[in-house]
Amino acid sequence: MSDRTAQQHTVKHPQVDPRGLRFAAGVTTVLLALTLVLNSAWPLAVQTVVFAISVAFGVQASPYGQLFKRLIRPRLGPPKELEDAAPPRFAQLVGLVFAVVGLVGYLTGATVLGVVATGFALVAAFVNAAVGLCLGCEAYLLIHRIRTPTRDTNAATN
Repeated sequence: MSDRTAQQHTVKHPQVDPRGLRFAAGVTTVLLALTLVLNSAWPLAVQTVVFAISVAFGVQASPYGQLFKRLIRPRLGPPKELEDAAPPRFAQLVGLVFAVVGLVGYLTGATVLGVVATGFALVAAFVNAAVGLCLGCEAYLLIHRIRTPTRDTNAATN
């Protein structure tokens, strides 16, 4: 094992409770649905700020993460397992991009753009909340696999 590989294995990545991620996805679903039902940029603006906080400071620091940590998690007990925080943080970045595009659409009068971008984000949030499948997390893992070839891949190309 090289020194770099050894360092990668010893680095501790932040971990998150997957139940908190699903809770946050549920709240996100509600705000994005309100955006579409009310045809208003205000709920989307709130969600955009939440996405930005999650991207900048981590999903644990987001308002939804803090709400889950303080009010809900103590009633549930400890999680069975934790997850790496990097994929959900990437998913929040993807959500932020869709939310910003949606806001631009709503605020400039390009309502169809706002509705479509918000709709895509809503579908992703709903799937995560309903069945625990984080589409942004899956994209992160796929990108990571493509960018980080395994030893088997290297051996096959040499």
